[in-house]
Amino acid sequence: MDTVYYLSTCDTCRKILASLPKNNLALHDIKANPLTEKEVDALAKLAGSYEALFSRRAERYKAYGLKDQKLTEADYKKYLLDHYTFLSRPVFVIGGKIFVGNSKSNVENVIAALS
Repeated sequence: MDTVYYLSTCDTCRKILASLPKNNLALHDIKANPLTEKEVDALAKLAGSYEALFSRRAERYKAYGLKDQKLTEADYKKYLLDHYTFLSRPVFVIGGKIFVGNSKSNVENVIAALS
């Protein structure tokens, strides 16, 4: 099933979802329904790594002092499971392909995949 993993309280996520053409995406609010280990593993497999899913913009990234550490794939996975803010949002899974983040080109690719 095509799914978007997003944060319902995030203005950027809401704007992106509102800009999409009519679709049948399953909405997964990661704050209300935290990602399971199985889901994180599946997303990482599609993305190629846990690091590809990881947001360095998260306030906790700085608060935990992670920018001064050399993180491993196991670390990225641990933090993704630890708190929803570490997921680079939104994450779309459409037709077996993954689209991570809110860059303009990524949103354009999501719109093309939905069209």
